[in-house]
Amino acid sequence: MSNFIIRKVAVLGAGVMGAQIAAHCANADVPVVLFDLAATDGKPNAIVDKALAGLKKLDPAPLATKERLGFIDAANYGSDLEQLRDCDLIIEAIAEKMEWKLDLYAKVAPFLRADAVFASNTSGLSINRLAEGMPEGLRSRFCGIHFFNPPRYMPLVELIATRDTDAAMLDALEGWLTTRLGKGIVRAKDTPNFVANRIGVFSILAVMHHTARLGLGFDEVDTLTGPRIGRPKSATYRTADVVGLDTLAHVIGTMQATLADDPWHAYFKQPEWLQALIAKGALGQKTRAGIFRKEGKQILVLDVAQQNYRPSAGEIAPEVADILKNRDPAARFAQLRASEHPQAQFLWSIFRDVFHYCAVHLGAIADNARDLDLAMRWGFGWAQGPFETWQAAGWQDIAQAIQADIETGRTMSDTPLPAWVFERSGVHEAQASWSAAEGSLKARSTLGVYGRQLYPEQVLGEAPKTRGETLWENEGVRLWTRPDQDARIGILSFTSKNHTIGNEVLDGVIEAIARAERDLDGLVIWHEAPFAVGANLMQVAEACKAGQFDLLERTVAKFQQASMTIKHAHVPVVAAVQGMALGGGCEFLMHAAHRVLALESYVGLVEAGVGLIPAGGGCKEFALQAHQLGRKAAGGDVFLYIQQSFQTIAMANVAKSALETVELGFARPSDDIVFNANELLYVAIRRARALFEAGYRPPLVQRAVTVAGRNGIATCEMMLVNMAQGGFISEYDYRVARAAATALCGGEVETNARVSETWILDVERAQFVDLLKNEKTQQRIAHMLETGKPLRN
Repeated sequence: MSNFIIRKVAVLGAGVMGAQIAAHCANADVPVVLFDLAATDGKPNAIVDKALAGLKKLDPAPLATKERLGFIDAANYGSDLEQLRDCDLIIEAIAEKMEWKLDLYAKVAPFLRADAVFASNTSGLSINRLAEGMPEGLRSRFCGIHFFNPPRYMPLVELIATRDTDAAMLDALEGWLTTRLGKGIVRAKDTPNFVANRIGVFSILAVMHHTARLGLGFDEVDTLTGPRIGRPKSATYRTADVVGLDTLAHVIGTMQATLADDPWHAYFKQPEWLQALIAKGALGQKTRAGIFRKEGKQILVLDVAQQNYRPSAGEIAPEVADILKNRDPAARFAQLRASEHPQAQFLWSIFRDVFHYCAVHLGAIADNARDLDLAMRWGFGWAQGPFETWQAAGWQDIAQAIQADIETGRTMSDTPLPAWVFERSGVHEAQASWSAAEGSLKARSTLGVYGRQLYPEQVLGEAPKTRGETLWENEGVRLWTRPDQDARIGILSFTSKNHTIGNEVLDGVIEAIARAERDLDGLVIWHEAPFAVGANLMQVAEACKAGQFDLLERTVAKFQQASMTIKHAHVPVVAAVQGMALGGGCEFLMHAAHRVLALESYVGLVEAGVGLIPAGGGCKEFALQAHQLGRKAAGGDVFLYIQQSFQTIAMANVAKSALETVELGFARPSDDIVFNANELLYVAIRRARALFEAGYRPPLVQRAVTVAGRNGIATCEMMLVNMAQGGFISEYDYRVARAAATALCGGEVETNARVSETWILDVERAQFVDLLKNEKTQQRIAHMLETGKPLRN
């Protein structure tokens, strides 16, 4: 197949999902036309305009930066369908009503190019039935493309073919969705609710059933079904509120209407309390009341018995909490099943019934067990898929326990487990996973796009990927290569907890770069998220307590040396960043020759939160940026470019995406932004190779940097006075921010004085150590270590 290029996307339907899908395409540098009905009053595009305005208010933000909104054009079906001729991909995302969708397809079909891809974002309607509404000549370019909410953050996209979908087109679309939009693809069969919603909604129904059966409270159940069992913090009932109780009811209704032959069909119904909430308009988060409701700072929960709300106070019984602390999955499940406590019985029952349901339906809804497990991870945020959980707990022991409960009438259905369950020791093996439909093991997809994922997300039981070839390591870092990718590009990975930067990491960075300069062509700093959460505060706190400020100053000097070693290495050093890169982690990436950033990178100089300033070269790098920009500006005023940097440091602002990272000056417009974090290392290795082949030369250490000096510091202080008078900052916040201003402006020197990079580093270090000696900074550090939260003192 020729190159698959999507130059422009149209999204039909400006509802919650449609608008956010459009936003994510815009994030990925794809222009979008967002359609909806023409408004009956006022501007024709008023419906879409309102949806676009709403994108700026949503949390979490669907837009990687607000300026991305400018790449989405508003349109309506009444007058703008001609614009579809310019679109390579059209995604329909209107309400889940078959007749509405088919009517729209008839309306837009005459305006679609023969080579365009048309896809429905339906969450569960039959794709083959929808395809019948397309002209025969367009059916080969039609498929299902089901995003999960919120589309920017949830990795899962279910891709569903029809009987007529062109296989090569679908493969190409999978590659585009994977790399360009950063998605995890599961090929789903054309069955109601596909894979993730089929299992996820059944899981919710099982929770509802056993909640009522055992007389538990909704708040109690949410305490049980959250992180303690590897599920999101929103657990079950809070998730229902977030999704919308009307939406949940609709999905349940789809299962009830379309799955009459399902052995669990009797449970595909809305509980009376859910119907009552919907009837009075309490739909969850969007109406500010549902299963939960907030009054002031208090969270209330619906009490079904009292038909009213009460304070939410769900707790786990101590004996059940002790069971959940057991790290051995087999022992944990055995204890839950044996316990007579209602909470333990509840947990065993919901796991058992989901295992049972998945085993019975695997062959009908998914290609293999790996796809089902990844769908639940990526679409519902489960730490493990149901088959992984079952296999970890002892496959045959759990199978026998389920069978025993079936025989004694304890399960939600008396359908026997499939024969293959008793013939296997699990569904995931080193190289493949079980396909119930084919009665054999299925390996991962061999599509070329997956060659870019050197360390894809794996399921329990899969063979671990190669650790590469270790060249050198110490207690804080490992220097290694992937000879199958490029034997002369080194990979430097931090091995400290949360990749904090202590002495062992600093020593490791300096030594690794020396070795790279001697033996390699380039170096990539890469490891799993987070990139680095900053300095090792425990080491800092212990040294402060012991009064070892000379030692701390030497450590800061070593930190600066490590940053400068990264920047001035005689081989290109590429920072491959995903997740949090805070404090010293941010400073390291600022000094790299090049950055490859995952879209979901959260980057910032947050030292002010613990009463400090950046001293690993962060202030110095911003001063250098101001110098370089000031030289090009009329009058050469560097302070114009210090102002944003000062606010960023003083307020400890954190970029909420890779695009914001560039906007805030932590990265450059020429850096690479990768939407699929699993491709980060692949891209970074090739970027380092390209820099080397282009004859990479490190920058010179600057000797004449124009700085803002005393006038710059004074101007920053004027901003601080206003903030202090408005009650936005404390007296000590003022003190810390002034130290940042001093470092950014090159110290107490004349305005537009010229100083060296080394001078600015000395100013940074002096201000940092002076703050460390202050009791209030020490209190902030201690509070952060104890609570994980900043202290305002």
